[in-house]
Amino acid sequence: MTLPSPDQITRTGFRLLNQIVEPALDRGIGNPLPVGVGAVVVETTGRVSGLPRRVPLMTSRLGDRLVVSTVRSDSQWLANLEAEPRARVRIAGEYRDATAETTRGPLNVAVLQLD
Repeated sequence: MTLPSPDQITRTGFRLLNQIVEPALDRGIGNPLPVGVGAVVVETTGRVSGLPRRVPLMTSRLGDRLVVSTVRSDSQWLANLEAEPRARVRIAGEYRDATAETTRGPLNVAVLQLD
């Protein structure tokens, strides 16, 4: 019997957490106010599949600008935004179009400007 790798355990854990968190965020629960911290659902376009990919993320918001980040260099949502910077963000139960600027480093950052 082969034990799962730490990476497989992490990915499975995030998938399970996202299944719980995403429905609440879809209703606007936990979203940031126009200035503040909270969580949103970011929808990217899969760089290989071309299909919509949704992920709940913590964000800092200042008006129509949201900052999301990760220390994980293998985050698929970040790679998708690098390949296609147009995205959608679900806030207060509605999707809004956004454009992302990404920066890689010790803290991988995407700044999403809501249209």
